[in-house]
Amino acid sequence: MEKEEARQGESGHVVCGSWIRRPKKVNWAIIARASKRRGSSSPALLNIFSFDPITTSLSSSPLAIHELKESDGDPVAISVHPGGDYFVCSTSKGGCKLFEIVGGAMCVTILAKELPPLQNAGLQKCMAFSFDGSKLATGGVDGCLRIMEWPNLTVILDEPKAHKSIRDMDFSLDSEFLATTSTDGSARIWKAEDGFPLSTLERSGDENIELCRFSKDGTKPFLFCAAQRGDVPVVNVYDISTWKKLGFKKLSRKSASTMAVSLDGKYIALGGKDGDISVAEVKTMEIYHYSKRLHLGQAIASLEFCPSERVMLTTSSEWGEMVTKLTVPKEWKEWQIYALLFCLFMASVVLAYVFFENSDSFWKLPMGKDQRRPKISLFGDSSTTPAEDHNKWNLDL
Repeated sequence: MEKEEARQGESGHVVCGSWIRRPKKVNWAIIARASKRRGSSSPALLNIFSFDPITTSLSSSPLAIHELKESDGDPVAISVHPGGDYFVCSTSKGGCKLFEIVGGAMCVTILAKELPPLQNAGLQKCMAFSFDGSKLATGGVDGCLRIMEWPNLTVILDEPKAHKSIRDMDFSLDSEFLATTSTDGSARIWKAEDGFPLSTLERSGDENIELCRFSKDGTKPFLFCAAQRGDVPVVNVYDISTWKKLGFKKLSRKSASTMAVSLDGKYIALGGKDGDISVAEVKTMEIYHYSKRLHLGQAIASLEFCPSERVMLTTSSEWGEMVTKLTVPKEWKEWQIYALLFCLFMASVVLAYVFFENSDSFWKLPMGKDQRRPKISLFGDSSTTPAEDHNKWNLDL
């Protein structure tokens, strides 16, 4: 079963979207809209919506709205800090903007902050916070790669010739490595701590690596890369200890425009250039969910798993934002596991009692005609009472 939601208001088309993790497993979504240029002066907007896991939908009205200045241009990409209090937005007229989310469920405000290292950095195609929130990386269309410490914004790396033009990036689960891909089909690995280039991923002559995501379950140290082998889209798998290719898997019929891995690392998703989404289990690399033409005829601009639900947030310029419930196997909740363990414990207690009461008949042991099971006493002879044992002890004295 799927439930989808699309919005088209008086403002311009949706550019991208992302989840915001809040305390107590509450999730919000931030949706960026471009300015509407035809017959209207509607500005570019950053909207925050609440998410209802019961109805699998976003709120009908935003919790907070922020208007971008005309001098900033339209939003291009958004990266939300893992703590859920900050996000960075790159703009079409160059540079990035930092925003702080202030308030609770009833009153939310988006406050603009200064971001000196990236104010005039040029158009940034992609951005990413490290998993532990200690680093921020940005990739420009000019091929410049920047890595900064967070929140002091100390520059770790400023490499103007990292790629021809950076297309995608992702941090590893331990925040030790950063993977980047280029529009020329190459991909490189960087050490996040000091920005040292570690490796260039191997590829065949007709293969172009386009997207990259690290595994996130903590047990399988892999890097997944969506690549194009001629006309065939595949997902390459690399071992991050050697950066050697382990193999590949075909998960979709058409090229992917975006890629995501669930927060627990169990699922990987591809958003197609034709509007389809495919979700596969990482363990088996088999498709568990497929939504055909979810964004009919439009490339999916952004795709992201909900942090605490099996729900996907997708956006496209034509169909806006959509929230889709994934048809994947249901998982045991924590209270269900404890309830099962309690039931198993009680069942073992009952079985042990029944076994003890019927042990003689169970083992078919021969019993004498007047033989009885001895009574066990903690005070002495099992054939006498405690009072008799006491009197007998006094007589012996």
